[in-house]
Amino acid sequence: MTTITNSPASWASVTTEQKQHFNLWEKWLKIADSQAKNQTGWFAVSMISIGVLFLPLPAVLIYNYQANISVLAISMALFFANFIFGTGGGSIRTTLSLFVITIIAYITMVAIYIL
Repeated sequence: MTTITNSPASWASVTTEQKQHFNLWEKWLKIADSQAKNQTGWFAVSMISIGVLFLPLPAVLIYNYQANISVLAISMALFFANFIFGTGGGSIRTTLSLFVITIIAYITMVAIYIL
């Protein structure tokens, strides 16, 4: 009886082709996984770039462009999230994804208040 249930039905001879889908998320995960050996370097790059380039932006936006105080809250939350995930042993996927999310968030804040 077990050989009957494991064999394909004779009437089911139609073969289905799996389509190759362009999946951006899978491509991103492959790129992130390939950078696993450089995880400490990516953490250093993210902390230096956030600290030097992005952390002064809330002060500029609040002082010169009358931005809401939530800009500061978002900025500090993103900085500490990057710091905690980087030092807490988060995966390279988390480190790189959070770094990209941080860059996108800062670009959005600048675009909202400056442009």
